[in-house]
Amino acid sequence: MGRNDRVGVLDIGSNSVRLVVYDNAGRSPIPVFNEKALCGLGRGVSDTGLLPTDGMASAVMNIDRFSQISRAMRVRRLDVVATSAVRDAENGPGFVGQIERQLQHPVRVIDGAEEARLAALGVLSAFPDADGVVGDLGGGSLELIDVGSNALGAKGLGAHVTMPVGPLRLGLVESGQRRKFTQIIDRHLDAAAWLKSLNGRTLFAVGGAWRSIAKAHMSIVQHPIEVIHGYTVSREIFSEFLTDLGQMSSKAIRSIDGVSRRRADTLPTAALVLQRVLLRGKPKDVKFSAFGLREGCLYDHLNAEQRAQDPLLQAGAEIARETNRFSPHPETIFGWLEPLFPNMDRADDRLIRALCMLSDIGWSEHPSYRGEHAFLRVLRMPVAGLDHADRVFLGLGVLARYSGGVNLREAEKVIGLLLEGRRDLAIRVGLALRLCLTLSGGATNLLRRTRIRPHADGFELSLTGDAMMLMGDVVERRVASLSQALGQPILITERKGKTRKGAS
Repeated sequence: MGRNDRVGVLDIGSNSVRLVVYDNAGRSPIPVFNEKALCGLGRGVSDTGLLPTDGMASAVMNIDRFSQISRAMRVRRLDVVATSAVRDAENGPGFVGQIERQLQHPVRVIDGAEEARLAALGVLSAFPDADGVVGDLGGGSLELIDVGSNALGAKGLGAHVTMPVGPLRLGLVESGQRRKFTQIIDRHLDAAAWLKSLNGRTLFAVGGAWRSIAKAHMSIVQHPIEVIHGYTVSREIFSEFLTDLGQMSSKAIRSIDGVSRRRADTLPTAALVLQRVLLRGKPKDVKFSAFGLREGCLYDHLNAEQRAQDPLLQAGAEIARETNRFSPHPETIFGWLEPLFPNMDRADDRLIRALCMLSDIGWSEHPSYRGEHAFLRVLRMPVAGLDHADRVFLGLGVLARYSGGVNLREAEKVIGLLLEGRRDLAIRVGLALRLCLTLSGGATNLLRRTRIRPHADGFELSLTGDAMMLMGDVVERRVASLSQALGQPILITERKGKTRKGAS
């Protein structure tokens, strides 16, 4: 991918105006520029029917900046979309005309149904197996849309609703106002009787205000990973937190690490909206998505074949192309170690494939720090298709690949996010990669002269006659470590059947 592949989305929302430029328009785009300006276009629209003068002036100034940046970055395709505040305001058309003259580019003012559809596409692009309801809270409106294998209709939309309950539209929850706001929100939710289908499924939370709430919760519970995307909390635990948040003063909210001062005043309103949705829909949990409307715009341009690709594996393949020292493809590595892990389910298969792709990610680091740097890079990499447990799995796997274990302070902080059996699997895969890449020296075409297969009560590592020269003390130690982790012996044989001393 090169600079000529860059695409961008300029999102003119009720609270913020944001430009995101992505490195490519493919299945796993990574932002190379992401900046927002809190212009407050939706402030007061419900009272006056007009976009505020100061908000429009701020938007015009920032859009001019974003326009120059996108041209300098040679963005080949720019989607410009405007949402709730612009579509509802009487002076919205005039403002759009001004922006189009300024940008020399059309502005697409989308209705609530289209906003819901794009938000849903964004979540599906990040979580292809998503099953639940996407909730996208902007400054002016909330869009809810059902996603999942049985949800989408002929137009690509599940049951959906848009309602004017964004924090800038409702206003601030002040003393004595909570009951009034609750009644307003519930009245709108009454129109979404289908929301009961959320029971026992997942609410995918999208939007800056709800992401700020996630940040606040992560800070208070001292969650060890500061990546919002994929952060998942049970409904019961999060409902209690939302109650507490709604009772906090703006000063107390501002004191929470990671919460923007400009978001603090509106968080109680956003929390109340989320709390009423949880009470009405009764989901199993809430999963926060950094992918929403903007990523949905990109996904909307993809064909069926591109949409069917796994975002994690596409990102992993790109990282492999950029970081691996030698060829051939990481599929060679996966094919070599696959017999060690029979009966893999789909989830394990994709994570182990991703580990094979990431297995050479730290080769250029200082040997003393390869494990640590590779672990932190993988744990925090900006890719989709992962929840936090998946991140820990990949991080532990690459740490074991480089260090022969997971004895690292940063790993100890996050290891509790993964069930013990999953930890063991990640370590075993990492040790298998350690053996594989030590045996071949990283030049994985040499692996074709070797293979590892089940044998009697353990495994057999067989090598062709000339490949026996690849063996040595270091390889012997890698075999012993893997054997111990698997709890099974590994015999080393020449391909003709001559057996050497193995490990048990």
